[in-house]
Amino acid sequence: MADTLYLAAVPQGSISLVHVILSVLIFIVIFFGIGFLMNMLLRMTWFMAIAYPIVVIFIIDEVKVYEYLTKPAYAFNLLGTKIMALQPVDIIILASGFVGTIIAGFVMKLLRKSGYQMF
Repeated sequence: MADTLYLAAVPQGSISLVHVILSVLIFIVIFFGIGFLMNMLLRMTWFMAIAYPIVVIFIIDEVKVYEYLTKPAYAFNLLGTKIMALQPVDIIILASGFVGTIIAGFVMKLLRKSGYQMF
């Protein structure tokens, strides 16, 4: 009974500050790791930072990839609608992933400057 009262008091679609902080940290760590690995494999320091907007489109969009080629007007219109419907919290969380990729790029530059040739 107490659970239903608590759930009824929380508005739909709201997120607590703890969830936002954890989400920001998780996105930074995940995309730092992905960016670090991509830099090691491809030896392209800023590849993940350049590719991150495409990853964000895959995260927020519900359109199939082939629909961008078969129905471009519909697909890009829906993408624009989804981007405009993002809440500030969503933008903060997605931006933190981009920060993670930027940090990975600087770490790779620092490691290469320090003499680690495998990076």
